[in-house]
Amino acid sequence: MFGPATYEHTQPGWLIRIGLGAFLIVLLIMAQTATQWLYLPGGILLICLFLFHSLCVRIDDEFIHLSFGIGIIRRSIPLTRIASCQVTRTPWYFGWGIRYVFNGWMWNVSGFHSVELTYVDDGHFRIGTDEPQALEAAINAAIAGNA
Repeated sequence: MFGPATYEHTQPGWLIRIGLGAFLIVLLIMAQTATQWLYLPGGILLICLFLFHSLCVRIDDEFIHLSFGIGIIRRSIPLTRIASCQVTRTPWYFGWGIRYVFNGWMWNVSGFHSVELTYVDDGHFRIGTDEPQALEAAINAAIAGNA
């Protein structure tokens, strides 16, 4: 299905894990003592926790593969679409998750470091990471190997 990986790293979303986990525990305790309808938002939080607890970045000979949590939410970016990349700092007000920021899409699970891809058609895409220099080097090596 995919070629051998030249880079693979999974960044845990500790704030998401701790925040959603704590809120889930509170909801479940309240559902036991107060009203059972609180199981519904608890179930939704549990699903969100499984879907967004981490961000995995994998680079092979043709694509950058991104996947959140258990891998249902994912995206592949062809290396041939990427003109360049650079380490950037993501402002706090961009938040975390999947979102459109001022010049393109961003996938981020934690922290403020990212690598911004510039597409050949002038679009942009930010990948949040806790090892920005290693990711930038891996992407640049993959682009050079694909040229």
